[in-house]
Amino acid sequence: MPNTNLPVARYRFTARVQQPLALPDYAGSLLRGQFGAALRQVACMTRQPTCPGCPLIQTCPYTRIFDAPAPPKGSHALQNFSQIPNAYVLEPPTPGARVLDADDDFEFNLVLVGHAIEQLALIIFALQRALAQGLTRARVPTDLLRVDWVDATGTAHGIWSIESPTLRDHAGVLALPQSGDGANATPTPTPTKTAPASLRLHIHTPMRLQSQGKPLGVGQLTPHALIATLARRVSLMTTFHAGQTGRDEAAKHITHLSSGLTDSQDLRWFDWTRYSSRQQQEMTLGGVLGTWTLHGSAPDLAEIYPWLWLGQWLHIGKNASMGLGGYTLGG
Repeated sequence: MPNTNLPVARYRFTARVQQPLALPDYAGSLLRGQFGAALRQVACMTRQPTCPGCPLIQTCPYTRIFDAPAPPKGSHALQNFSQIPNAYVLEPPTPGARVLDADDDFEFNLVLVGHAIEQLALIIFALQRALAQGLTRARVPTDLLRVDWVDATGTAHGIWSIESPTLRDHAGVLALPQSGDGANATPTPTPTKTAPASLRLHIHTPMRLQSQGKPLGVGQLTPHALIATLARRVSLMTTFHAGQTGRDEAAKHITHLSSGLTDSQDLRWFDWTRYSSRQQQEMTLGGVLGTWTLHGSAPDLAEIYPWLWLGQWLHIGKNASMGLGGYTLGG
């Protein structure tokens, strides 16, 4: 994979509720909606009711982070795009409905890519405002206590707190493993040199892969569908948000390699219902959970491995921006 140092960073936000808070079964939609509304409030300069047609749409922090507009026609050498992935992934608290008591803390993560990292101070301010305005329909006020940058080993480094609100310097760069470095059970910046015999994904939030607009159910999923979806997502995000080109051919190459893989699956389908404030209705989104193991030749898996390793930050499939399609690589 070219350009092995990527501007990709995971940040952990710790918040404290002032009153009892009933968290839904999956809080990704809730937190994303609150974040988007607050970010638009603090970033929008024209105060137009909608973003389409705004003269600042290509440079506004809100659209560049949260609601990425399609790039101008002709801006990409290979094709035009009607939409591109956003420059963030919101990873909510562990799924499961529960009630937090007053003064309880909870954590969620935000993965930022490229230029979104440069807007971290604005993002923290927007999330601080969103939490203070209240979560859920009960509008439970919540205090943002601290923000940590979580490095590739999973170690948290404090970079902001309510007591010390000046943002501290940090790397904000992800060093990818090289092809042939092999697979580790945990995402570390210096994997072992043993070529993998298999790659196993532990999928912990519903992964929804699609073909021609229709979801692929258990029994329909293939290694090719997985790698093709991931390769496209990585290529688009690094090109349009990190300004790093040269991955299109590499993406085609690993997609081709994936056709020679076999797999073993221990997957189940999980349906999750969320309320869409935009469409004013409940929506059901399903995806697979469980373990998915890819088998193939050691050289092919070694080339695919860095892409899957990066996918632990970027997630895969529909609604990845709200944390769906999350997984870890392991034994």
